[in-house]
Amino acid sequence: RQTTIFHQRRVRGSLPPHQPNEPNSKFPLTLVIHGGAGAIKKQNTTPNKEKAIRDALTEALNAGYAILERGGTSTEAIIAAIKIMEDSSLFNAGKGSVFTYEGNNELDASIMDGQTLNAGSVAGSTTIKNPIVAAYHVMHRSDYVMLIGHGAEKFAEEQGLDRVDPSYFKDPIRFNEFQKFNEKQEKFGTVGAVALDRNGNISAGTSTGGISNKRYGRVGDTPIIGAGTYAKNSTCGVSATGWGEYFIRLAVAHDISAMMEYGGLSLNEAAEAVVMKKIPAIGGVGGVVALDRLGNVSMVFNTDGMYRGYIRNFGEAKTFLFKD
Repeated sequence: RQTTIFHQRRVRGSLPPHQPNEPNSKFPLTLVIHGGAGAIKKQNTTPNKEKAIRDALTEALNAGYAILERGGTSTEAIIAAIKIMEDSSLFNAGKGSVFTYEGNNELDASIMDGQTLNAGSVAGSTTIKNPIVAAYHVMHRSDYVMLIGHGAEKFAEEQGLDRVDPSYFKDPIRFNEFQKFNEKQEKFGTVGAVALDRNGNISAGTSTGGISNKRYGRVGDTPIIGAGTYAKNSTCGVSATGWGEYFIRLAVAHDISAMMEYGGLSLNEAAEAVVMKKIPAIGGVGGVVALDRLGNVSMVFNTDGMYRGYIRNFGEAKTFLFKD
């Protein structure tokens, strides 16, 4: 049996092998999330902010895992977890989204079902409160995979999804950061989740406000299936965070799955090869959270830190922020 590995940057540490104790399932209920990777250092993080972030991650994990515990699907679980983070101003997604060059907010999200390989995404939204919900509706209630801009918003309206005035996303702290923006500041961030349910189905989802000061309708990897999000039951589910242009060029999320499928690599071997070698080789930075059907969890990043956490086997939520 493969041992679950918790991987953070270049430091490895082992978790005990999974012991599924759900009587009606041979699969270990598992949820792993992230709230973005980047220049995240303990010395630059106040105790209050660290607590707030840990509390938000824990809330998201508990919300998603509660769905798995009562027999819900992995798709329902990741939506619940991501919505918590979208509704928080602590993360670059939903309410906490960063600002464009013009001082607006443009949101992206995607979701994928590892059993059916169905997927949905939205990009460039300015009025959809929870883009991850819109992505789900694109997956299940349209003939398309991706909708953008006004079209995505019109579809969301027809589906009866929560819409908000664009001012909802203009968080004062984010706006102050935007006004002081310079090219040396961290420019990106994302939230995401991957879950394994009692039926052995894996789902992955990702949501973001993009990069600060973006122009010309720029879209990153988050709404691109295979770049920022990918799920396939026979291999793994992946949600990515980082400099999107590089993740698109390498099809990062799919590449991890493909290295497992065609190269015979384990989850961690594949994630490490892509995040620690391939991405830096072309100048990119970021990380991923991923899990496989055995409940093995991987959280790999090549930055100073990544907001992240997991919960499995009816245990307590575990959260991490920094490199060590």
